[in-house]
Amino acid sequence: QVQLVESGGGLVQPGGSLRLSCAASGSISSINVMGWYRQAPGEERELVAVHTRTGSTNYADSVKDRFTITRDNDKYTVYLQMNSLKPADTAVYYCYSHGVTSMSVFYAGPYWGKGTLITVSS
Repeated sequence: QVQLVESGGGLVQPGGSLRLSCAASGSISSINVMGWYRQAPGEERELVAVHTRTGSTNYADSVKDRFTITRDNDKYTVYLQMNSLKPADTAVYYCYSHGVTSMSVFYAGPYWGKGTLITVSS
């Protein structure tokens, strides 16, 4: 099975920056898509950014030009650099993946991390 473990959340002031990391563990050969979703209190979970194994990325309009997703395929790790943070970015951020190959078996997923809280407040 695939496990996703996030790190890097916390409290930050408006305009500040944070970097999230998510490492996948298990007997993994490849992961097609890794990325981030978030869920604010009382809201539905929404896509933040995703990164394919071949290098394509997709961002929510609300974070374009402020957030950058990168990925290390060799380490099965995805990062989210968040700049110019706003109070509206306050949410629990979840690591996400789908399309995992492990020991020659393909697992569609999706897989989710437990989430890390980011609070943007002065």
